[in-house]
Amino acid sequence: MLMKPMLRFVPDGTTIRFMNGRFAGLIVSAVLSTASAILFFYPGLNLGLDFKGGVVLQVETPQAANFPALRTALAQAGLADASLQSFGAGGTGVLISLESKASAAATQTSITEAQNALAKAAPGAKILSTQAIGASVSNQLFAQGLEALGLSFVMILAYIWFRFEWQFAVGAVTTLVLDTTKTIGFMVITRIPFDLVTIAAILTIIGYSTNDKVVVYDRVRENLRKYKTMPLRNLIDLSINETLNRTLGTSGTVFLAALPLALFGGSALSGFAWIMLFGIVVGTSSSIFIAAPILLFLGEHRLRRSGSLPKAK
Repeated sequence: MLMKPMLRFVPDGTTIRFMNGRFAGLIVSAVLSTASAILFFYPGLNLGLDFKGGVVLQVETPQAANFPALRTALAQAGLADASLQSFGAGGTGVLISLESKASAAATQTSITEAQNALAKAAPGAKILSTQAIGASVSNQLFAQGLEALGLSFVMILAYIWFRFEWQFAVGAVTTLVLDTTKTIGFMVITRIPFDLVTIAAILTIIGYSTNDKVVVYDRVRENLRKYKTMPLRNLIDLSINETLNRTLGTSGTVFLAALPLALFGGSALSGFAWIMLFGIVVGTSSSIFIAAPILLFLGEHRLRRSGSLPKAK
């Protein structure tokens, strides 16, 4: 006998008419994505060190690094925008990333100020190496990051098209593009640096959002075979209601796991975590209010025509 989970976000047998709000969901999404696209061009993303160049100091401290003390010392030296990251074993290795300045002399001054801050916060610390990231390397990294995002959409399109039908694939990828656009707008507004870490966060939420949509799509496909005469609009509502507890449970778990990183993770992890939190909310809501309505519009006269049903794969 299967036991029901103790925590349920909604009662069993809910009959919420989600598709009644399909036009509102699509209009709100279109407005937000359009606004995000405008923000992308002006004022634009806050490019991080990876994409606009800078200097990375590889430091070894005599004892386990005290990151709060190091950040405070750097901020007092006028380097509040510096980012710190641990490396190696023992907790004594620290990577300090400094933004490029307008001139070589100004950049050297920043390096000297960082050295003085290190001597104050961690006496005996040694700078093992100093590495400059030039504009050409930054441009290459930026292009490769965008290629990674584009390739992820193509692979997801192919996967869902193979597993379901083209209506499902187009609905999922269109929704993922809209989700990503809103995430870019969120980064512009919050001024979270756009770097390789945040690209990893975007790719992570794309994967999470895809999984959430596949859960709903699987139930739609099952119900298409189970209820051969039910109108597609009602069938999609039924499928969303049947998977709602699973969707909210998964989203809530991931959200609660990422929240401490956003609040206490420091500059190295907070940007990643805030993007994750935003992406979880957007990805979960878009499965219901964007991906499902697009599937309804594309499949209302096709998924059942001549008795055709999605193939079981």
